[in-house]
Amino acid sequence: MISPVSSLPRSANRPRPEATPYVDLTRTEWSALRDKTPLPLTAEEVEKLRGLGDVIDLDEVRDIYLPLSRLLNLYVGATHGLRGALNTFLGEQGSQSGTPFVIGVAGSVAVGKSTVARLLQALLARWPEHPRVERVTTDGFLLPMKDLRERGLVSRKGFPESYDRRTLTRFVADIKAGKDEVTAPVYSHLIYDIVPDRRLTVRRPDILIVEGLNVLQPALPGKDGRTRVGLADYFDFSVYVDAHADDVERWYLNRFRKLRETAFQDPSSYFRKYTQVSEEEALDYARTQWRTINKPNLIENIAPTRGRATLIIRKGSDHKVKRLSLRKL
Repeated sequence: MISPVSSLPRSANRPRPEATPYVDLTRTEWSALRDKTPLPLTAEEVEKLRGLGDVIDLDEVRDIYLPLSRLLNLYVGATHGLRGALNTFLGEQGSQSGTPFVIGVAGSVAVGKSTVARLLQALLARWPEHPRVERVTTDGFLLPMKDLRERGLVSRKGFPESYDRRTLTRFVADIKAGKDEVTAPVYSHLIYDIVPDRRLTVRRPDILIVEGLNVLQPALPGKDGRTRVGLADYFDFSVYVDAHADDVERWYLNRFRKLRETAFQDPSSYFRKYTQVSEEEALDYARTQWRTINKPNLIENIAPTRGRATLIIRKGSDHKVKRLSLRKL
């Protein structure tokens, strides 16, 4: 005899799995995808690449970033092949053969996105197909402190409106267009400002990595209401580094504590004054910065762009990557 429950349609027995554009993978499943890719970095090189407070080691590089470098190498080759097919269709043989592959890396302050970007640069440059890999941070496109003060945006530093978004987008567009030489402003974390009369020069890279808080933000509509081209529209692949906000706050405070013992000691440091007070007073300042600036920016602007990424790297409380979500094609 068939029970009433089992005779019901399958959809009535249990809920359908939630539709998602991503394939979710555990760390073990992801690690298996590196397909014998050799590890080209030494422990000393990894130590130089990791950020202050980051706990990345050779196991993390082998399990997480080697498979990612293999995937990106496949993407670069496939993208060049697709461009070649498009050029053939348009009758423009070879016109875009030198178009750089652009990768965006997004995530909160202190989540470890700079380490991810540096590791990818080092690993991707070791593939013979694309030895010239450049990395640019969006810090160089922050408005100078003078402008931020005039516009009342000092307490919004790091929010989308604190950047010269038009210049940043034009910079990446020029590189994508294959210009021989493109320059960008340089930001100093020491002086907490743009460095006057100093420029970063990028010359026709095979791959460009653009790292920043808000690189996945969609373009804002123009004054005429029309949608404009945004920075993320130039990305061929994008990575979002994700973690629970409470963990990121703890990492942020730990990093501030270590900076107070190191870089903040420099007489030129904008934050040197926090080495002249007690540790608790300094950490109170850091907590205020997190709760009034960095956390609101994460919640309001950064985290909502997570679903625009090609790959989401999810970290646990120990800073180790636990799961990854890769967008389906």
